[in-house]
Amino acid sequence: MHERQQPPIKPLNATQADYLDALARGTQTVVLGPAGTGKTWIAATYAADLYRERRIRKIILTRPNVPGGRGLGFLPGTLEEKFGPWAAPLIDAIKERIGAAAYEIALKNGDIEMVPFEVMRGRSWKDCFVLLDEAQNATPHEMKLFLTRIGEECRVVINGDVSQCDLREASGLGTVIHLIKSNMMPVPVIEFTQADIVRSGICAMWVRAFHDAQI
Repeated sequence: MHERQQPPIKPLNATQADYLDALARGTQTVVLGPAGTGKTWIAATYAADLYRERRIRKIILTRPNVPGGRGLGFLPGTLEEKFGPWAAPLIDAIKERIGAAAYEIALKNGDIEMVPFEVMRGRSWKDCFVLLDEAQNATPHEMKLFLTRIGEECRVVINGDVSQCDLREASGLGTVIHLIKSNMMPVPVIEFTQADIVRSGICAMWVRAFHDAQI
């Protein structure tokens, strides 16, 4: 695999610094907060760096299938091709870090894998970085399914924004946070706020507006 030199990930605020510290110190991290805070970008970029440095064997990307519109079954192509549009933010960050050619090779070799919840049962992951994005849209049952796939030498990031839950039932992300806190589990929970938005001033403006309108 062609080496692509990249500078270390530089935190843009104190919460991002806490997030990077949690990723470096532990094997599991839960990260919460609004859009534009860098939650997804940091996780995907960190995973890409671990893979590029050969500190993990593969990267697993997943997210619940609750698109707020047409489901996966309505899209053409293979399951991976159907899943691709929802994984685009993760894929873009990894490509940016290791290069498009290296990404395509890793994908072809199975070193980067997109695993929808529909095909997750029975899987077991070892020596990899597993990133669950948009976790607020996973049910408690799906969160149990996801977390019980995790094997040895795995790093896990659960990323989401409870305020953007599209489910008609309880969010599994909320369940996980409750279990971590009630059982005093050694899993850091990093919480971004509106003040941590780094995407743009426009993004921050709209997040605040929707929040104030309770939408």
